[in-house]
Amino acid sequence: MTKRKKQARLIRIFRKVHKTTGVYLFIFFFIISISGLLLGWKKNSRGIFLPKTENGISTNISKWLPLDVLQKTAFEALEDNENVSIKLERIDARPEKGIVKFIFDSDYLEIQLDATSGEVLAKTIRRSDLLEDIHDGSILDDFFKTDGEIIKLIYTTTMGLALLMFTITGFWLWLGPKKMKNK
Repeated sequence: MTKRKKQARLIRIFRKVHKTTGVYLFIFFFIISISGLLLGWKKNSRGIFLPKTENGISTNISKWLPLDVLQKTAFEALEDNENVSIKLERIDARPEKGIVKFIFDSDYLEIQLDATSGEVLAKTIRRSDLLEDIHDGSILDDFFKTDGEIIKLIYTTTMGLALLMFTITGFWLWLGPKKMKNK
């Protein structure tokens, strides 16, 4: 078999792999691309995806209320919502803004408190967290209540390897014919 025929055969194999994989993973690539695009714009979405960070009274941490007092206030702010699970995911202190954000595990809720007075400055939904869960597949782990984010690991591994394979096969599909033409 000549070198040119070997190259042509390799190009056909790469084209078939590229096409077949693309057909099977199209919907996943579509979801990743749209969610990734929206995540890239989250800070510039005017509060649609990522709530605006408010400003508190003082950036001097020594004037702030103790964290346990602020946490109690954040939990009390959620008592109005009877259907909300009050499981705290994380606390995000913003010294430069004088606020503390309490981000809850379910319902993508965020409570922003003035760290000095304890006043509730904002009670919002973090759509960006939902977008992140969709983007990395962890929404399926939440839905199926799996341990250790196994679906997320399988999903991100599959999609990462597929993207790598698309890059390699796509590059060869571009380069291969050029090499054959020059010979």
